[in-house]
Amino acid sequence: MPTYAKRVAGFGTTIFTEINMLADQHKAVNLGQGRPDFDGPAEVIEAAVRALQLGKANQYPPGIGTPAFRQAVAGHAARFYNLDVDPNRGVICTPGATEAVFVSVMGLVDPGDEVIVIEPYFDSYVPNITMAGATPVYVPLHPPDWTFDPDELRAAFNERTRAIILNTPHNPTGRVFTREELSLIADLCIEHDVIVISDEVYEHLVFDSEQHIPIATLPGLFERTVTIGSAGKTFGMTGWKIGWIYGHPDLITGCWRAHQYIVFSANHPAQEAVAHAFSLPGTYFEEYQAMYTAKRDLMMEAINGAGLKAATPQGTYFVMADFSDVYEGDDVAFVQHLITEIGVACIPPTFFYSEPHKHLVRQQARFAFCKSDETLRAAGERMARLKP
Repeated sequence: MPTYAKRVAGFGTTIFTEINMLADQHKAVNLGQGRPDFDGPAEVIEAAVRALQLGKANQYPPGIGTPAFRQAVAGHAARFYNLDVDPNRGVICTPGATEAVFVSVMGLVDPGDEVIVIEPYFDSYVPNITMAGATPVYVPLHPPDWTFDPDELRAAFNERTRAIILNTPHNPTGRVFTREELSLIADLCIEHDVIVISDEVYEHLVFDSEQHIPIATLPGLFERTVTIGSAGKTFGMTGWKIGWIYGHPDLITGCWRAHQYIVFSANHPAQEAVAHAFSLPGTYFEEYQAMYTAKRDLMMEAINGAGLKAATPQGTYFVMADFSDVYEGDDVAFVQHLITEIGVACIPPTFFYSEPHKHLVRQQARFAFCKSDETLRAAGERMARLKP
């Protein structure tokens, strides 16, 4: 009897699907998946409605994205990072950042290549690499500060290294990589002629005095970097699944050649609305950061009140917390206990590490705070039962 292909045999169901199902079953407050439980800007939603009603955006858009969308992405890169991006040859609109990562790997990496992955990693990275016939090479971030060992990073580069997938601000640790860290990565990429696939979907979610530095802005890196962004993260519209890739046309050509045979194009009305969203005043991003700073603080109150230990996130809407003072089991057992006995869902992070490095996070859990204040307070009240 025919069955599925070997390339997907080891994938299984994602941890996000499993946790969501378990949370629903036990009516737990769900701080697992990074899915806001509140809406994005009303003005952007209204732009989507206008696009639908005008009748000009209900058919296929250009495969690489509408002109307005591509110009908006290029303008954003110039406005915030002083990058000169060609809107006609250097930008692709994708159905979400996950597809953007996939087409970047498929369009830039060959079978037999190696791709460096910084752990913990977003769960799609490694399946993307293996489907391309390449080999992931892992460099872990070490708790409690979530920094990499420079020697471990250097050791990962060799003549077979084709690319490195970089994610900053970093999911799930909440770290924002420093200029020093990025400069080391940049120097190694130049030395070994390596491409950077830079996942920067949380670029506007940085807190306090932290600053997001796109690696493409470092000397010699623009021509070897593709940068990925997300409307779901930047404008709070995860259900629209609109993302983008920008970079040097020579690299974007490879991404586009893969993209056109995977989905061809992304949702047309949503592109029009997101193009409008990029025109929001600068105060939007300031207010966005302020809102999430308050949510981060509520999350930290809940974590501290439960007797867990965590570094305050520098960015994103995630935090990794050490539960060893309140629970003796591993991360999978803790998450099951938290859902079934306490009524709060989170994610076990060993699923974001390779087998040799899972021990680093066996007593950690990832919490998402992209939730209403009421949801976060309810989670904190329940989690307080953990404290001895």
